[in-house]
Amino acid sequence: MSRRRVLVLSYFYPPHGGGGVHRVLGFTRHLPEYGWDCTVVCGGAEDFWIVDDRLLERVPPGTRVVRVPGGTPLGAWLRVRRQARGTRPRQEFGWLRRLADFWLVPDPYVPWAARGRAAAARLLAGGGFDALLSTSPPDSLHLAAAALRGRFRVPWVADFRDPWMGLYHRRPPSAWHARRQAALERRVLAGADLVITASRTHAGMLQSRPDPPRRVRHLPNGFEPDPAAPAAESHPDPGVFRIVFTGTLTKMPDTEVVLEALHELLARRPEARRRIRVTLAGPFDTGYRDRAVSLGLTPGIVAFPGPLPHAESRALQRDADVLVMWKMERMEATVPGKLYEYLDSGRPVVGLLAAGDEAAELLERAGGIRVDPGDRAELALVLDRMYAAWQERGRTAAARPAWLAAHTRANLARELAGELDTLVAPGEPPR
Repeated sequence: MSRRRVLVLSYFYPPHGGGGVHRVLGFTRHLPEYGWDCTVVCGGAEDFWIVDDRLLERVPPGTRVVRVPGGTPLGAWLRVRRQARGTRPRQEFGWLRRLADFWLVPDPYVPWAARGRAAAARLLAGGGFDALLSTSPPDSLHLAAAALRGRFRVPWVADFRDPWMGLYHRRPPSAWHARRQAALERRVLAGADLVITASRTHAGMLQSRPDPPRRVRHLPNGFEPDPAAPAAESHPDPGVFRIVFTGTLTKMPDTEVVLEALHELLARRPEARRRIRVTLAGPFDTGYRDRAVSLGLTPGIVAFPGPLPHAESRALQRDADVLVMWKMERMEATVPGKLYEYLDSGRPVVGLLAAGDEAAELLERAGGIRVDPGDRAELALVLDRMYAAWQERGRTAAARPAWLAAHTRANLARELAGELDTLVAPGEPPR
């Protein structure tokens, strides 16, 4: 099999942690199995506040990683805080994000995108690359890739983990910002040889536009199978009913709904205060912890451990008696990667998701329980029933849906490799 090489432009890459890393890591980990070697241009190792050094073990030895440090307001702030305190700082960046949203369009990574574009241009000028792939967020990387596509005439894939952030997730601070964001999005969609989306909903949005991209393909976020298969009888403490969330807890008002539902459940069953333990793992807004305190849920009942290494998050998922999930504000067109991990864990899942939402449809298709976002009373009843069943029958498992196997990142990388083959050699059928 002849080898080809793709240049990947992604700010987030190990040792960065967090949800934005795993999709691109999965692509670069498995593409070599299908004839595509990878070179990655990414941010500096210390230029993101969530770090997971263990993810470096998943980067294939043959993958060349070109790190471009600096170039973001966040990175500068982290360096200042690190020098002042000698440690990696906690999340205190809301004010910085608001300021950057006004001055930096489409996002705060615009200065880094220029630096990343220059590094990628030097690599492309040296030859040996068959395709270019940019992945967002941040969306400014697609603009860098558009300039590279025009200069070097290399086939370009624009991969969207989420819809264009400055329009669909963050509210533009002015009408001018909204028009500018929309114009930049149009430029990217018109210039890419292939647009990939992580949700079918987003793909449909793009295909129904008056000016749709020339080609759109839906490739789900997917998951890496957990090598530690859970067993219904295994539990670190069989006398504890564990409710677990893993992911991101910033700008997620349903976090308070979950806390209030838990408070209602414990008011109904005071004895459960000795049995129920809740872990909300991931970056969080401190106001949610304050709300837990005001509801009498801490210390002891609800824990906010902050960002954890991915392996520890997967272990928490396996050990849960029930996994709960909800989504960030204005993210209706997304399917969080953690949904696939939750289903892979074999644990019961409850989602605060709107009816008709793509993530809700996948959850219900897999046998999970859906509750309307904001419905504190219904969530309290659902958790009450699950707790009562646990008291009566003990720990139970959920069936792993058969369709989940098609969503492994190895399978998705195979599909991406076929798309890349078609772009490079249109006359050849995809693998």
